[in-house]
Amino acid sequence: MPKPGSKTSIRKALISAVMLVTALCLSLSISISTYLDVKEQKQLLIEKLGILAEIVAFNAQITLIFDDRKTEDKRLQSFSNIELVKNIHIYAIDDITNKPVFFTSYNASKTPPVPLKVNNIDELLTPKISGDYIELIKPVVYEGKTEGYVYIRGGLERLNRYIKRKILVDICLTIFVLVLVLFVARGIQKRIATPIEALSLLLQDVSKNHNYSARADKNNIEEINILANNLNLMLARTQNQIERHKADKLEIKQLNQSLEEKVNQRTIALREANQELLNTLERMHQYQNQIVENEKMASLGQMVAGVAHEVNTPIGLGVTGSTLLRDKLSDIKMAFENKALTSKQLERFINDGIENLDLIYRNLNRAAELISAFKKVAVSQDLELSTNIQVENLLRDVVTSMRAELTLKRADVSIDCPDKYVFNSKSGPLHQIFEQLISNSLIHAFGDSESHDHHISIQIEPSEHEVQFIYADNGSGVPNSIRKRIFDPFVTTRRGEGGSGLGMHLVYNLVTQALNGSIYLDEHTEKGSRFVITLPLKEVL
Repeated sequence: MPKPGSKTSIRKALISAVMLVTALCLSLSISISTYLDVKEQKQLLIEKLGILAEIVAFNAQITLIFDDRKTEDKRLQSFSNIELVKNIHIYAIDDITNKPVFFTSYNASKTPPVPLKVNNIDELLTPKISGDYIELIKPVVYEGKTEGYVYIRGGLERLNRYIKRKILVDICLTIFVLVLVLFVARGIQKRIATPIEALSLLLQDVSKNHNYSARADKNNIEEINILANNLNLMLARTQNQIERHKADKLEIKQLNQSLEEKVNQRTIALREANQELLNTLERMHQYQNQIVENEKMASLGQMVAGVAHEVNTPIGLGVTGSTLLRDKLSDIKMAFENKALTSKQLERFINDGIENLDLIYRNLNRAAELISAFKKVAVSQDLELSTNIQVENLLRDVVTSMRAELTLKRADVSIDCPDKYVFNSKSGPLHQIFEQLISNSLIHAFGDSESHDHHISIQIEPSEHEVQFIYADNGSGVPNSIRKRIFDPFVTTRRGEGGSGLGMHLVYNLVTQALNGSIYLDEHTEKGSRFVITLPLKEVL
């Protein structure tokens, strides 16, 4: 297998796999065949040696009975032509001791004699293979009586030569088969790898030259043909997509040119109206350092951009309305001078004029409200002096002043405050903070709900160095999209419905700048909204 991270090719992988499988199969087949063949040859040798031992035992019956050693020696010399037989012992049964004793023996040429096996008769009654020899003993029986034993020892040289020849033939056969398989595998891999290489070259051409009009040729291999068809489909779709992209790009360019012309026209119409706003913005930039030093606003750049964005829309609409009214007035004047003015044309001009004046009035009034709200946010609270405030009375005054709005929304307010708790702070900003919070709940939290169970709770928790005001309602809650920006200027969910997005920013400025405290939105509230205001405690005078 290739090392991790190393690269290979289909050609090498295919040839390696085929050669490896073939080699393993051949090795296994040849090993099993050789093992069985050798086993069979050994069994044939054992059977042949057993037959020879039985022949010797049969011939030795008479010679043992008559104690004729010479005759038996001559018979045994006839085995000199049999390569298998190496040693033969004949043992006779002693009439006195009834034990086998040596009678005669035969040793093949260049074969040393072997020790007597009279003590191993029982073991060698079953053929035994040890080293390069086979040993066995056959009894000499005459008329049911054992007259002696024949020990015969055969060599395995012939078997070893047979094994060597077979291994040599198997090796030659293996090499031949592997070479044949190699040529077959190379033919197969050429048939598979060539179309794959063609697909690779095609992809390289597409990648370098962006030639998406190129197509892969069909192949007689089904899988590669499917791959080529899918590749052709992908190239066709890519080509169509690029052509559509070029057409869209040209269309967008044309639209941009048209849009630039319209923007230039609108810019000329808005330039005079924006000049006063730019002067105001310049003055605001001049006072930026002073505002930063006094820490009255958290981010002047963002507020200036927000003011420009918010005020620009109504002023632009007002300028557009005045431009349209002026154009229509010019048409009426021209018709009047040409004495072609009709009553229907004058009536349409009057109706259009009223609509345009209403549009101009509404947008200018909206711009004035935004500027007023902005002034309210930016107004300094440093001139007010700190006094001792009875918190519960102040909160009840706030609730009383907003009783009409609370009744309209069917909302009630509960105040949880320690009895007659007094602390030193500025009553104006504190009054304005809770008035804005309650107004925010009525507009946003309860605005679209038809439920009668609207509830606001204000809880005061004083400690040694600070006091916490926990304001909560059971309304619709703050959307996830603006939770992180709830205190930024001009962030509102009522854009276009009268919401300026300055209410919570005003609360943040009053808490942090006027009262030197902190405020955050509790994001773990399951229902409604929950604000936690923390103010530092001053010594009560």
